[in-house]
Amino acid sequence: MNRPSRAVGRRAAVSPRQAVWRRAATVAVIAVCLGYAPIAVTELWPYAHRGAPAVGEWLLARTVSPRYVADAFATRTGPYGHSLAALILHTVLGGALMLLGPAQLLSAVRRRIRLHRALGVVFALAVYASMAGAAVYLARTAPRDAFSGATFWIVLATLLAGTVMSVTYGIAAAVGRFPDLHQRWMLLCYGYLMTAPLLRLEWGALPVLLPGLSMADVNRVAVMHLGLVVVFGALVASRAMDRRASVPGVRGTWVPGPVLIAAHLAGAAALVWIARSFLVWGAAGQRLLAGYLVPFAAVYAVLAVCHRRAGRAGRGWAREEWRLHLTALCLAPPFSAGATVLLERYAALDRYTALTAGVGIGCGMLAFAATTAVSLRVLAGRREAQAGRRTAASATDGPGREAAGVGRGERAAG
Repeated sequence: MNRPSRAVGRRAAVSPRQAVWRRAATVAVIAVCLGYAPIAVTELWPYAHRGAPAVGEWLLARTVSPRYVADAFATRTGPYGHSLAALILHTVLGGALMLLGPAQLLSAVRRRIRLHRALGVVFALAVYASMAGAAVYLARTAPRDAFSGATFWIVLATLLAGTVMSVTYGIAAAVGRFPDLHQRWMLLCYGYLMTAPLLRLEWGALPVLLPGLSMADVNRVAVMHLGLVVVFGALVASRAMDRRASVPGVRGTWVPGPVLIAAHLAGAAALVWIARSFLVWGAAGQRLLAGYLVPFAAVYAVLAVCHRRAGRAGRGWAREEWRLHLTALCLAPPFSAGATVLLERYAALDRYTALTAGVGIGCGMLAFAATTAVSLRVLAGRREAQAGRRTAASATDGPGREAAGVGRGERAAG
């Protein structure tokens, strides 16, 4: 990360309670990353060498049941065998990224600039190589042969694209000396990567809440909200690290009141359509709908409250960022509804698969769009601030230059 720019505007103070929550969240994320690293590294060893240890399968077998694990992975030998080397590259580097992420975060917080830059180069290269391995697997695997079907294949493909684009934009922001945007894009990238450990946690936790389901069924419930959870976490982390009340050149809002109201109305209408579509499939549809609506409502409530509080406190920049993400969240259901129709019509998917895939990718993709809007907002603000400084400089220098010209003319005449 480049050196932080000069402080702009006043910064909001951090209360002791907020500091405690931030430390707790940081410790929790680091613990999950450190715990998942050996699981990721060993996940595919049994497919390369029969009987090789796999930490994740061992834990799942003892957390849920051996039958639960055996049934889930019984059909994976064929699809994984087509791309085993690429998948091992993907998972081993994925484990390394789980360790590099916390190291990057701590080096940035402690302002170890040289260490942060060196680790950043390693992190970026590892992301590109790991995602290349995942791309090979997806290219060689038919969507219907992916674990839990075409829905998971589509979700993985969008996660891959989002991860690669996020780290690329993060690098571009660092080169362009936008440390605040670099921070946002890298946090979003790491949020996408965090879907892997969180999915494994849900494989172990959801069977307690939904007993009797296979891992494939649990997987479908998890993808209903994992994208939303990780991008929300990235947003909260970004806002916690950016306490500026204003940003140069950023005034007003790109989402006026009528646009925000229209987004809410469109989102509500799409949510009704999604709910009615899921309820057609009985108990299975109800589980998927609950897996989507409950986290969606919780995240919406947090965004709305934070947006309102920032406005009341006069923190214009925080209010604008919360507002952009709130608008994107409202537009996620219409996006999912449109994606469902397109996937059903042009990807030859049945309505159930198209709906679960559309819902699974909606929030993650709209959060990416919101982060893009935030970046463009900052870029536009910088241009406006630079134009304002040039105008002020011209207004200040103009009379002096004119007087100097008059003086030279008088001396020439004399």
